[in-house]
Amino acid sequence: MDKLLELYKEWKGSEPANIQQLSGAGSNRTYFRLTDQDGQSVIGVIGTSRDEDHAFIYLTEHFNKRKLPVPSILATSPDELRYLQTDLGSTSLFDAIRGGREAGGRYTLKEQELLKRAIRELPNIQMRGARGLDFSNCYPQAEFDADSVLFDLNYFKYCFLKATELDFHELKLEADFRLFAKDLTNDSYALGDCFLYRDFQARNIMLDHDGNPYFIDYQGGRKGPYYYDLASFLWQASARYPHKLRRELVFEYYNSLKNYTEVPPSRHFANRLSLFVLFRTLQVLGAYGFRGYFEQKKHFIESIPPAIQNLRELLGTSFHYPYLMDVLRRLTELPQFQQIETIASRADGYKITDLNPYKAHPQDGPATFSKYDSQGPLVVRVFSFSYSKGIPADESGNGGGYVFDCRSTHNPGRYEPYKKLTGLDEPVIRFLEDDGEILTFLESVYKLADAHVRRYIQRGFTSLMFCFGCTGGQHRSVYSAQHLAEHIHDKFGIEVRVCHREQNISQTFEARQN
Repeated sequence: MDKLLELYKEWKGSEPANIQQLSGAGSNRTYFRLTDQDGQSVIGVIGTSRDEDHAFIYLTEHFNKRKLPVPSILATSPDELRYLQTDLGSTSLFDAIRGGREAGGRYTLKEQELLKRAIRELPNIQMRGARGLDFSNCYPQAEFDADSVLFDLNYFKYCFLKATELDFHELKLEADFRLFAKDLTNDSYALGDCFLYRDFQARNIMLDHDGNPYFIDYQGGRKGPYYYDLASFLWQASARYPHKLRRELVFEYYNSLKNYTEVPPSRHFANRLSLFVLFRTLQVLGAYGFRGYFEQKKHFIESIPPAIQNLRELLGTSFHYPYLMDVLRRLTELPQFQQIETIASRADGYKITDLNPYKAHPQDGPATFSKYDSQGPLVVRVFSFSYSKGIPADESGNGGGYVFDCRSTHNPGRYEPYKKLTGLDEPVIRFLEDDGEILTFLESVYKLADAHVRRYIQRGFTSLMFCFGCTGGQHRSVYSAQHLAEHIHDKFGIEVRVCHREQNISQTFEARQN
């Protein structure tokens, strides 16, 4: 600490008026906020690895030359074990989206916009950051290669898979590991000069007062394929990004990437991304196994269920590693992981290739629903309506379902700017979500609907109906019906038909194929 203070005094010309130690979030570096008499602060860092610190200092200075949104290095000790950098504040993207994460993936428009800003900026640091970069300064290695892939896959095998005591054939698994590693490191599009951030996550993105992202903790970066960072960010286990939001963020990234390099066709992009999602999922399970099972750290043990759920969803994607996929399927079926389905989002029939950035949205169907054939899978019908015109009739003949009254929530229809709009329009959606009452209302609806849909599927029932009513059937009921329909389809993958009766608008979300 004394040497860090000497560095500060040499740079500033005086001692700091206040010193605050900051959380390192698992890092082996120690961080301090050093503040002068005028309230101006910088971040002081004490490291333990000269090579790692050198990588961060070199990359930061290089990125600043490229005018990328990263901190600046203000002063460095001769051995590079201590340095000062600009203070980017205390608000990380992780903190800013806490509400959506704790709500089980119900992110507000403001939170979604912050995520989109960050993901749009990622190709900037990946592609422009790689220009003129001497990758030999990277730590611990210069490039993402087959050896590093195999290291991580074996980390998963020894630290997680073996700990579950699942029976498997090591030589067969190793053969698929080698084929997997070859595929991950062979892509004519993504293997040019690209900076692989490697630890691209919400904790490592700081936000300024206007919500603009700045990046930190990239000292583990190296040359590598851009898919890795996208997979790391969007399939981070505890974030619980819903399928629809993930698809939108992939779309934002794909379009932003076009500004910096030639991009592959969308289907090729989606297929390649799926490989890295699988790899990243196994990689984090290895880390969770070591930190949780062996070091007995509670946070990592608690992170295993959502990571297993990510893995379960991946099993719906076609991968050419038959033995590996068989092992992973049996892994997700182990008794200790069966409770995951009740605490994490299910997505029956889900495939990563559904994230094709140009995949068409479900087409609007007819404005009315015909009677549903009673011999088939569950179909959920969701209506919005005006109470003055009566509750929608149940055409299935089953009489099963719920009617929810939205009139207890704040009504945007009382205000002139919204009177001609509906709950499908962005200004109304923003009004309702910023107000927040509708989100609290829907949290209870989702819990009830999830339990009911899950039980109907288990019992083989074929029809279920949800209706939302408000004064005019235009704002709150439309918003609620649309969001419940999307929620059920994203979570269960079944056919959902939504009808906004007073607007004569209908849409069918088709069942995803297994």
